[in-house]
Amino acid sequence: MRISTLTGTSLATAAAGAIGSIVTRPAVETWYPRLKKPSFVPPAWVFPVAWTALYTDIAVTSAVAIDGLDESAAGATTGDAKNDTKQAYLAALGANLALNGAWSWIYFGKGALGTASVAAAVLTVSSADLARRTGAVNAPAGAALAAYPAWCAFATVLSTSTWWLNRDRELVSR
Repeated sequence: MRISTLTGTSLATAAAGAIGSIVTRPAVETWYPRLKKPSFVPPAWVFPVAWTALYTDIAVTSAVAIDGLDESAAGATTGDAKNDTKQAYLAALGANLALNGAWSWIYFGKGALGTASVAAAVLTVSSADLARRTGAVNAPAGAALAAYPAWCAFATVLSTSTWWLNRDRELVSR
């Protein structure tokens, strides 16, 4: 893995994490504690620990995949097809990180719990696709990234359950 690739994926994941953190903090300090929550919501400390680990995982496994795609393109006679695969991977990673940040903005920034539940489901599908793409290039990296869609699936259930318990309220951020 090249340091330049890891730097790029680290900066991209850090940007998604920073957006999530900036948008989440005011809500966690105001309206979020007043929500009814399902019994299976983890303690508050779990979320920053889990997301830090997941963002690190995304950065490292994506760097491995991108470099793997570069190496396979260098030795291939059909370089255009390999380059297209790399571009598709980069687009999938970018879309995934954008969805990741968008979920935080929808849920915590806007307090739109129902819409956030749909966004979480889309993020789960995108995360599973990213893990699949990563695994196609490097199986161990794909397996390492499997925790990401699993966490997003849990977040979808948690988000949907919280919305359901609070569905009779107006937009919760007001």
